[in-house]
Amino acid sequence: MDFTFGIITGGGNDVMINTIIDSIQREKIPNYEVIVIGLSNIKREHVNIIPFDETQKQRWITKKKNLITSNAMYDNIVFMHDYISFNSGWYDGQLTAGDDYKVRVDKILTKEGKRFRDWCIWPNNGNFMDKLIGRQCLIPYDIKNLSKYMYVSGSYWVAKKSVMKDFPLNEGLCWGQGEDVEWSKRIRLRYDFSMNPHSTVQILKPNKNIAFEVSDEITIKKLKEIND
Repeated sequence: MDFTFGIITGGGNDVMINTIIDSIQREKIPNYEVIVIGLSNIKREHVNIIPFDETQKQRWITKKKNLITSNAMYDNIVFMHDYISFNSGWYDGQLTAGDDYKVRVDKILTKEGKRFRDWCIWPNNGNFMDKLIGRQCLIPYDIKNLSKYMYVSGSYWVAKKSVMKDFPLNEGLCWGQGEDVEWSKRIRLRYDFSMNPHSTVQILKPNKNIAFEVSDEITIKKLKEIND
């Protein structure tokens, strides 16, 4: 599997981006490229810096992510912000999970080692799921078939280039305007999300915004009944 790693940045974060690239290189991926969209002075092998005029629109991350798609060399694209690194074994985990996916989520951990927003139910679907869950929450990785109630966090995901060309981010939205939710609601009408528990990424900075994780047996049982 060949990969394009697309990193968006607002500038001034080359130290962390170099850490990310180091973690990618350690995976010994035969064919890969790194695209950085935004202000950066990094000059490294396999790295392509695409400057971005930040004065066009404040926090225009949707435009940046669509530029990743249009410039990607490979069909497997990792979309990510400039504060997430790859844990050892990430690439082997991708090989284990296989190439049969459209949109995929890996395990995402906070710097402190807690689950971040990886495999998430969205709480405002306008149906019975909202009452059952009542809040944005993380669900067990083995519950696979609830895509129509879920969303993919914009901080990190993996997708096929052809899928992202058909379902680009809405450039009318910027960071903090629910751009990832809007995109998830569109794409889940056609495709199921895939969960890959074999690969892990980790946030490099402290994070206080931890999603609630479903752990009570009654709710998990109900979710698995829906899943079946």
